[in-house]
Amino acid sequence: MKQMLDLYSDYLLASFSQTSATGLSNLMNGEISHDQVTRFLSNEKKTSKDLWLVVKPFVKKIQSSEGVLIIDDSIEEKPYTDENDIIAWHYDHCTDRNVKGINFVSTLYQNKAVALPIGFRLVAKTEAYFDEKTEKMKRRSPLTKNEMAREMITQAIKNQVIFRYILFDVWFSSVENIKFIKQDCEKEVISPIKANRKVAVSLEDKLNGHWISVATLEIKANTELEIWLEGVDFPLSLVKQIFPNGDSSEGILYLISSDRTLSFDHITTIYQRRWTWNVTINH
Repeated sequence: MKQMLDLYSDYLLASFSQTSATGLSNLMNGEISHDQVTRFLSNEKKTSKDLWLVVKPFVKKIQSSEGVLIIDDSIEEKPYTDENDIIAWHYDHCTDRNVKGINFVSTLYQNKAVALPIGFRLVAKTEAYFDEKTEKMKRRSPLTKNEMAREMITQAIKNQVIFRYILFDVWFSSVENIKFIKQDCEKEVISPIKANRKVAVSLEDKLNGHWISVATLEIKANTELEIWLEGVDFPLSLVKQIFPNGDSSEGILYLISSDRTLSFDHITTIYQRRWTWNVTINH
């Protein structure tokens, strides 16, 4: 099964035109029949558990306490494919528009310049509902992507994957996720938050309900500030990163860390690991 999976995956990645069981068979000069490919594709659906069984030995080789768990939300666009439960319309926050495709949440384990996918959930919109705002019938998933993310974090811990920090983008930085990671999982989170999130700059302000938006805070460069995020009952570190955009303007990224021992440099360096990795598996 694994050999066929590797072969078919490579075939999909290398193809620039329409793919089919017959096409793969022809490419292999008949060494594999199109019936073999069809039977493989017709088997029961592959799940995150199947992925874990493949990558587990490689994760065990590279894991250490320096490893991080990265949660991401991706859409593989399928504009010309008929709509169904899996291929559906999803909001793409990167392009600020609705696109048709396959939406999935994934977990990557990153350590020693290697990142391996260890879990995934497909966003299947199996429930129909009436949207009162648009007065139209729409589809939705019975689970939110935040609920999927929490399930995958729990599974990674059950699978005894070694990590301390969980990294994700602003779309997963909900109060429920932050509290779940810190209090229930006893792990640490580093995540951006939106500039309009409400915070208190002291425990006294929190208790008195004195909340202000993150954007109004005066944060010194290259320093971390202790804050209390509205809805979270423990303090966090907040840092402000300023970076140049392509149009010569300045961008601002507000990062929070549940680990109060980290400096500005540690927080920003660890979070940078969301982008500085290579997905490799050495057989």
